[in-house]
Amino acid sequence: MTLIQAENLTKIYGRGETAVTALDHVNLSVDAGEFVAVMGPSGCGKSTLLHLLGGLDHPSEGRALIDGQSLSALKDNALARLRRRQIGFIFQFYNLIPVLDAVENAALPVILDGGRASKAREKSRVWLQKVGLGDRLHSRPDQLSGGQQQRVAVARALVAEPKLILADEPTGNLDSVSSGEIAALLRQVANEWGRAVLMVTHDARIAAYADRIIFLKDGKIVDEARPQGSEGEDTDLVERILRQIG
Repeated sequence: MTLIQAENLTKIYGRGETAVTALDHVNLSVDAGEFVAVMGPSGCGKSTLLHLLGGLDHPSEGRALIDGQSLSALKDNALARLRRRQIGFIFQFYNLIPVLDAVENAALPVILDGGRASKAREKSRVWLQKVGLGDRLHSRPDQLSGGQQQRVAVARALVAEPKLILADEPTGNLDSVSSGEIAALLRQVANEWGRAVLMVTHDARIAAYADRIIFLKDGKIVDEARPQGSEGEDTDLVERILRQIG
């Protein structure tokens, strides 16, 4: 079942001679429980696509839909509510609050949406257990490794039970071992927990964990691949396509 769609999605910054087309009539769909990676050269529109599908920016043309609902048709309050309840965000630099422990950090989306703090912390503990941090529930960010901090961020993205996870370079600040662990965890998020995952990455090894890889160049989708290996093994195909698109 299709969960998210981009229909002729276009984003143009500036006007006239200084206008820059960051995204150029992109059409894309992602099913529930599907893990899709987006790759391409710097400035090709990867993060712009993620921001438009997450309702963080507005398209110049076209539309983004979640569960058949057009984001452009929503008023600001309704869009903010959808982001809090239907979309989980994971970023490169974790964005954890230093004075809060893992449980408190992961519970924030539910609390900010008006949920009871006790219930939010209970859900937070459940998700932290699931992502492998059951023994670090009360550790603050400065007491955790980079990989552990990103696991807290994954739990935080999942705590509100969203249908969609958007991950922008989630392994970009991690060593190779931790990167592989986070990529495998995102695969688990899709395959075992049934969330749609859309991830931007520059790393072929990390992209190869996905069910499908979309390649962007100059704001357009120029190729697509389905890795045949497992756990990030099928990198040759990804690197070959990246060389072709420059």
